[in-house]
Amino acid sequence: MKTSALKILFATPECAPLVKTGGLGDVSATLPAALRELGLDARVLLPGYPPVMAAVAGAPDAGTLNVLGHDIRLLDARLPSGVPLLVADCPALYARGGGPYQADDGDDWDDNAVRFGVFSKLAAILGSPASPLAWHPDVVHCNDWPTALAPVYMHFGGRPRAASLITIHNLAFQGLFDADRIARINLPPASLGMEGLEFYGRMSFLKGALVYADAINTVSPTYAREIQGHELGFGLDGVLRSRAASLYGVLNGIDTALWNPVTDPHIPNPYGPLTLERKPPNKRALRSRMGLEPSDKPVAAMVTRLTHQKGIDLVAAAAATRSMPF
Repeated sequence: MKTSALKILFATPECAPLVKTGGLGDVSATLPAALRELGLDARVLLPGYPPVMAAVAGAPDAGTLNVLGHDIRLLDARLPSGVPLLVADCPALYARGGGPYQADDGDDWDDNAVRFGVFSKLAAILGSPASPLAWHPDVVHCNDWPTALAPVYMHFGGRPRAASLITIHNLAFQGLFDADRIARINLPPASLGMEGLEFYGRMSFLKGALVYADAINTVSPTYAREIQGHELGFGLDGVLRSRAASLYGVLNGIDTALWNPVTDPHIPNPYGPLTLERKPPNKRALRSRMGLEPSDKPVAAMVTRLTHQKGIDLVAAAAATRSMPF
């Protein structure tokens, strides 16, 4: 890595294969790796959930600091891809069962505002001269609502500091909390009004980033346009239109090494564009595994959350009319 390479701190609440609830986990694993292949110095910052701590056991300390009253030990580790990984070890906030955002019963953790407010503040500190690390990022790249307060803290923290970027992976999840839930994360009073985090009587972490981040991007040029309209703006379309000059749509890519049927170990018959005749046995194996009768009809599959936003209503309607060619 060249010493002059742009330095990027990729702050994320999940990263495959260590912890993943959806597409953000995949992006967090592959985008920093792709940036490093381009010569940029990208490093990932991740909370120290139990599976993360198990994966980085024995990693050396990179520094310690107190963030909003919580002692955090930073661990210097690496992802399986080799991308440098900073883990925020704070058992009081992250050493829990369940998932990153919810307990085993499926309910959100009551203190999520504190858990991710502290994580956002940590990212902001690492992007400032107050960082205990010798490595100082040029950009703090935040992802979705769990890291969205970092640009707020950075904006009000003064300069010099890193630039801030927020990526919207899904605008529907905004990190909405009642005002009393954010009292412990020491947000600047100037950030709490209608021109800041306030959102119909509550506080929106994501709105804070949309207002104060230096730049905003999302997963495609089309989505960047759609979220500026009422139907898909989820109440934030006006804010996004006001930031249109700083809003960019960057089309999500695909990991062509991982998702490659030529080398995929999970299918019985590898195939490629010149060997499509090898593909039908895979469908027969899939139908058998799923308990479906043998058939030459096409097989359709959809891996997604069961929400209207993902178009599951269209699939359900098609299945109800028996128009699905199963």
